[in-house]
Order: sequence, then structure tokens, then C-alpha cells
Amino acid sequence: MSADCCNDSAEFDGASPQYRRALLAVIAINAVMTVVEFGAGIQAQSQALQADALDFLADTLTYSISLYVIGSASTVRARAALGKAALLLASGCWVLGSTVYRAFAESMPDAQTMGAIGAIALAANLTSVVILLRYRDGDANVRSVWLCSRNDAIGNFAVLLAAAGVWGTASIWPDLVVAALMASLFVGGALSICRQALGELRTLAS
Repeated sequence: MSADCCNDSAEFDGASPQYRRALLAVIAINAVMTVVEFGAGIQAQSQALQADALDFLADTLTYSISLYVIGSASTVRARAALGKAALLLASGCWVLGSTVYRAFAESMPDAQTMGAIGAIALAANLTSVVILLRYRDGDANVRSVWLCSRNDAIGNFAVLLAAAGVWGTASIWPDLVVAALMASLFVGGALSICRQALGELRTLAS
């Protein structure tokens, strides 16, 4: 269902007070969880937690960009979406590179901390998903917000699975595998946003 219930033929561009309030709430949630999860990820030596913390940070920045460009020209919003796709792609590359490094370092993560913080992060992201659910369709700028939130919730389920895997196997590999999968989510989301934004720019130029 489109957030623009009054005009289903036009893509919702985020220009509504309700959407602005929703974005502000989600930005606050992500900013808090960035600090919480980075600290816990370093303490627990968990690559999956640190990858998820980076995702929270990227989301805080990209959602802030989304809020800033609401009401701007279509070309500005599409280019902002491209910028967010680039940030998401860079995050995915960083997570993948650091995961390869950790595969050789072999420091054992703390499964209990992973599980506890992963559960808190999942609750935070599910709250964001519920807040943004009615705005899941729209232009590239709006849709990028939804895709990031959806991927975050998926990633948090994966972090919980990694915690269970580390605890059950006494091995670092479940943590590294989940971190690598999260990196692929970042890259896939970036490519999807990029395709839509480029399509919108081509349409506007024609």
C-alpha cells in the first residue's frame, strides 16, 4: 500500500508531516543503537555486532539525508539516494574486508553479549520497521529508508543465530559468516537503490 493514499498514480516523495515525524523517531533509535552496539561489539570482539553497529551509523546518516531533501526537486532527491547507495556500498566493503582480517586473527567473540545486544538491536529495528511500514513504497529516497530498515531487521535475526552458533560450536566462524552475509545485504541494498535512482534520473532527463 502506498503512503500516498490520495494519489496512487504518483510516487510518494516523503512530503508529509507524518513521514517527517516517523523519520525523526527512526533517526533517534538508530543513533542510540550505534553507540550501544559499537561499544558492545568491541567489548565482545564480535565482527557481526560491529557490522550491525556500522549499519546503524550508516542508517542514521542516510535517514538524516532523506529528511533534509524532503520537498527538494526530484533530481536532488534521486541524487541523494545515489549518495546513500554509495555509503551503503562502502559499508559493505568495509565489513567484508574486516571480516577477512578477523578470520586470521581468530579472537573468540563473547556469545552471551552477542545474544543480549543482538536482541536489543532486533527490538529497535523491528520498532523502526513498524514505524516505516506504511511508507515502504515511494521514490528512491523514500524506498531507500524502507530497504535499510528491512535489511537491518534481517541482519539482527542473523546476529542472534551467530551468537547461538558461537556458543554451540565454540568457534569464531558463525560470527564471521553472519558478518559476511550482512555485507552482502549492504551491497544488494545499495545496488537496488542505485538502479531505482538512476531510472528516475533518466526519466527526468527525457
